[in-house]
Amino acid sequence: MASVNIILMLLTFAFVHQQFAITEARLDVGVCYGVLGNNLPSPAAVVQLYQRYKISKLRLFEPNPAALAALKGSGIEVTLGTLNQDLQSIASSVDAAKKWFDTNVKPFISEVNITYISAGNEVIPGESAKYVLPAIQNLQKVVSDSGHTTLGVTTVVATTVLGTSYPPSKAIFSEAARADMAGIVKFLSSSGSPLMINVYPYFAYASDPVNVRLDYAQFTATGVVVQDGPLSYSNLLDAVVDAYYWALEKEGVTNLNLVISESGWPSAGNGNSTTPALAQTYNQNLVKRFLKNTGTPKHPDRSLGGFIFAMFNENQKSAGIEQNFGLFNPDGTPVYNIVFN
Repeated sequence: MASVNIILMLLTFAFVHQQFAITEARLDVGVCYGVLGNNLPSPAAVVQLYQRYKISKLRLFEPNPAALAALKGSGIEVTLGTLNQDLQSIASSVDAAKKWFDTNVKPFISEVNITYISAGNEVIPGESAKYVLPAIQNLQKVVSDSGHTTLGVTTVVATTVLGTSYPPSKAIFSEAARADMAGIVKFLSSSGSPLMINVYPYFAYASDPVNVRLDYAQFTATGVVVQDGPLSYSNLLDAVVDAYYWALEKEGVTNLNLVISESGWPSAGNGNSTTPALAQTYNQNLVKRFLKNTGTPKHPDRSLGGFIFAMFNENQKSAGIEQNFGLFNPDGTPVYNIVFN
């Protein structure tokens, strides 16, 4: 999850059975598929649910053979993560990366539309950060040698990689993350894969609802909330994304795209900050933001797509909000209604 403190730096100053649909013609919206529940549908039923609601992208946090088998022939675009604890091995050699690939990707890739492998999830900064770049490089070598030209390799980071970050134009990578991030983003800019970022305006609002405007967090502000030189911001997500763009630019990287790998709003677990109505508003507006196929104030030329977190409420996660980010209940019914036009 995104760091509350770092996000705040950017802000210093049911209709239970009713169907929602994601427009089939657009491929910029996905949903993260987590499996930390003991009452979740079978992988085959989950894939059917994605298809029923025309959700065209799916993010798996780690290799899941049953889920990958169920995805065969579905056409759903899959981002497949490595386990964080596997990074050191994958980083150790191309042969080790090939072993991981041959075990977790090769058996499925002819029938499953795997578009990205993400090497690690939110490990920068930290003890495993030093393994991310060599893991990406080794996996990219394996992918290239295998002839899978449409499969990219990247990583997923949280806003903890940012140091100074408000206003967006002043953003830089933190001292703890900069050395690792500089190498990673330069490699990604040359390989053509995007950097994946987890962005949660919810945490900023929940931590300081007096000073963090709800409409700014939920895409409902009707005017400019933050003015950064010539750039105007009416929602927090765009401001966070542009903070990344500015930080990248200060590392000499100007051609790297960003993808929202997680964003969402819990429907329960923290009182009035986490109602089904607020979760519905945020996630509906997030999808509309993605489907607009537009960029940010700094980069209006770069469309922004990504993933909602998450598909299900998962009862084996930590009690409270962590169990309540799902769009769906474990029985497959929507937690709340979302309408896409």
